Amino acid sequence: MCNDALKDIYRAVVLARLLSASPVWWGLATTSDKQRIEAFVRQGVQLGLYGDSHPTRTQLAADADEALFERIRYNKRDVLQQFLPEHSYSIFDFDDTTSCFAQKLTNATL
Repeated sequence: MCNDALKDIYRAVVLARLLSASPVWWGLATTSDKQRIEAFVRQGVQLGLYGDSHPTRTQLAADADEALFERIRYNKRDVLQQFLPEHSYSIFDFDDTTSCFAQKLTNATL
């Protein structure tokens, strides 16, 4: 089997098994559990099955957690939607506050 196929299988099977339901159990895992998982992923790096530039197991778990939250947040039919706070909308644009203040000062001085 060629090396690229082995890398694909490692990511699709091994890492997928490690990631399965990780948003649920990652917070309950002990430090030693997390270290063993990281060591397992490092072995894959040493064998050339997973690149050094790829995300670590902790980063993968954080990404999976964020993806789950985003799916819950934007899916109105999700059963967990009821536990989220109501969306609050603001009429103010906080992205460009300095120019708003500068514009008000300029208008006030004219």
